[in-house]
Amino acid sequence: MKLLHVVPSFYPAHVYGGPIESVYALCRHVAAQGCEVRVLSTDANGLDQVLDVEKGRETVLPGDIRVRYCRRLMHHSISLELLGQIIEAIRWADVIHLTAVYSFPTLPTLLACKLFSKPLIWSPRGALQRWSGSAKLRRKQIWEWLCASVAPPELTLHVTSAEEARESRRAFPQAHIAIIANGMEIPRLLNSRRTAKPLRLVFFGRLDPKKGIENLIDACALLKRTGQLEFSLTIAGAGNPLYTQSLRDKIAGLDLAGEVDMIGAVYGKAKEDLFGAAAIVVVPSHTENFALVVAEALAHGVPVIASKGTPWRKLEENGCGLWEDNDAASLADAVERMALMSLGEMGRRGRDWMAREFSWQERAAEMMELYQSSLHGAPKLAGIIHATRKHDDTLSIEV
Repeated sequence: MKLLHVVPSFYPAHVYGGPIESVYALCRHVAAQGCEVRVLSTDANGLDQVLDVEKGRETVLPGDIRVRYCRRLMHHSISLELLGQIIEAIRWADVIHLTAVYSFPTLPTLLACKLFSKPLIWSPRGALQRWSGSAKLRRKQIWEWLCASVAPPELTLHVTSAEEARESRRAFPQAHIAIIANGMEIPRLLNSRRTAKPLRLVFFGRLDPKKGIENLIDACALLKRTGQLEFSLTIAGAGNPLYTQSLRDKIAGLDLAGEVDMIGAVYGKAKEDLFGAAAIVVVPSHTENFALVVAEALAHGVPVIASKGTPWRKLEENGCGLWEDNDAASLADAVERMALMSLGEMGRRGRDWMAREFSWQERAAEMMELYQSSLHGAPKLAGIIHATRKHDDTLSIEV
């Protein structure tokens, strides 16, 4: 099978967060199962930087992934070069997998798939979900209407949780929806450097209002005020400079300079080391389609406090974390309760859960079967496809 991924940005554009890692991992693992994978993307790495990669021809990344990085002209992904390449690339492919919604490649990809009658899998990556602070709603509604107008009639939305499926249905009620979660690489060795005191809390992720970081900072102020717990919070991530400065100002205004440290984005070994030092990872987002950092933390043996804006209600069922409201009082209370628990044992249970249910090999097999089924046409009635692999290695599809 010849598979084309169209994405506005691609590995190693780490500034865009979890989707960069998960899309590349998916490409590698479906390639390992015999799929010929090409990627059409741009060299964007945020608004102000581009990737130091070869342009003008394909680059082969580890995993035998052929990537065409097109020059970005402006904004995040506006690229005339990509526009010039898209017809040839889509004609080459058997199946097209589009990632992202409100980006330059979206409309031409949808239209080209319609013109050439190509099966399309579309991953919104949480873009269609809403929360009380969602911005530019009217513009997004107009964009979604344009997308629906040019989309091929047989369209499958790939989502990573039931919560994302429900909200995606609102925007595209005629689309088929396949729920297949992200996979996770399980580190073979753990570099644990955790200390009993202070209790080290860590936030990983893009600095954005939807991540609920202000609530976590307010929770730290409550913890300091009660004085019951010796703790620290490390905020690892980057974002809009004005928003980042507003977080720094909030930390200073609450007299938390001694407890809360913002260290910028971390990658590679620095990220591994921070997981090794973390006692608890806190994910206080208002909304998430998956929240890859939760799976990453558990794979590294770190228990998690995740907000109810994330789809991780099973943290408590698997004994590896708490699923809480993301207001300051609830977060502070969750930290105090977790501090009294056996964090090491919780981390081990979380790591076992990731290895048992979130392997990339299994997720890639599910995606391969979704790609194969799209070649034969989607079901005639729009529905939600729950893809779950049985013990006999067959895929159960419920519509």
